[in-house]
Amino acid sequence: MATTYTWLWTLLAFILTWMVFHLIKRKKVGTEETEVDAEETRDGEAHDVIIVGAGVAGAALAYALAKDGRRVHVIERDLKEPQRFMGELMQPGGRLMLAQLGLEDLLSSLISSSYSLQHKIEIDAQEIKSLAIYKDGKNDTLYFPDNKNFPYESAGRLLRNGRLVQRLRKKAASHAKYCATRRRNGEFLIEEKGAVKGVIYKNSAGEEITAFAPLTVVCDGCYSNLRRSAVHNKEEVLSYFVGYVTKNTRLEDPHSMHLIFSKPLPCVVYQITSNEVRCAAEVPADSIPSIANGEMVNFLKKTVAPQIPDGNLRETFLKGVEEGQLEIKTTATKSMSAKQCDKKGVIVLGDAYNMRHPIIASGMMAFA
Repeated sequence: MATTYTWLWTLLAFILTWMVFHLIKRKKVGTEETEVDAEETRDGEAHDVIIVGAGVAGAALAYALAKDGRRVHVIERDLKEPQRFMGELMQPGGRLMLAQLGLEDLLSSLISSSYSLQHKIEIDAQEIKSLAIYKDGKNDTLYFPDNKNFPYESAGRLLRNGRLVQRLRKKAASHAKYCATRRRNGEFLIEEKGAVKGVIYKNSAGEEITAFAPLTVVCDGCYSNLRRSAVHNKEEVLSYFVGYVTKNTRLEDPHSMHLIFSKPLPCVVYQITSNEVRCAAEVPADSIPSIANGEMVNFLKKTVAPQIPDGNLRETFLKGVEEGQLEIKTTATKSMSAKQCDKKGVIVLGDAYNMRHPIIASGMMAFA
């Protein structure tokens, strides 16, 4: 009899313990759900899409989605004009995509901005119709082919990438909400059960903000901080491009991208505004001449310049060095294959997703 009572008391204690544990767990879950609900409204607005990065891809996508009626929130760490020298060639296909988005005017007239990006943004884009190639003392010119189905003349545009970005941002800002983060690497994806729910970031005042949306688009460029959280792409640095601008100069053939197959690696010369020419040389990743001690200037003058065809091209290339107007910038040429993103609620675009050598990529063919 005593054994029976002992067994009953043990069973009762087990049932009571299980009930208490279950009630505590339910209360904890309910508290967490309440906290999540509170966090979802922390930034004060509901969003359909969050876009991290307001470069060419991010700003164009923000404009297209916001114009279509989507509630778009753009997170960008710096709204000043980017000072980069990649993405300066827009192919005819890129112009077609701009037109289809209703944005082709970005390549022409002056835009006055009421948004705090810049008071006036003059793009001064230059028409490009061909690729001029120089190798082993020989040269030839490849023209963009005519296509009767193409609604415009077969010409692209050479331009300052930062000016195009500012114009795109201005257009997008008229429809979408922008927020500048305080610092680089200040964004984090919010994940729940393998799905991305939004982004945590810091605003310009240093306040940590939580923003939620059904879809987050990561397009924060080749140095993406969020890439590793969404896809497992491995990037490889192939070489470096060293570039500068020669001012107050006009090429004899301003409508061509001039590609010289010099040694050890190619160089390019092209008109980016009505009176500025971009000069850029590729150098191996493992042997970059020092800019600080003058090795880079000597490399450009003594190694690269003699391989450029004598005349206007070589004179232009040397002019930027010899007149003391040299503002050398370097940027890595990276290779990164695209891999599928298996997580729900997130899309990766642009250089954050896939990169090729800039000469192989051949400029901006299309937009997001």
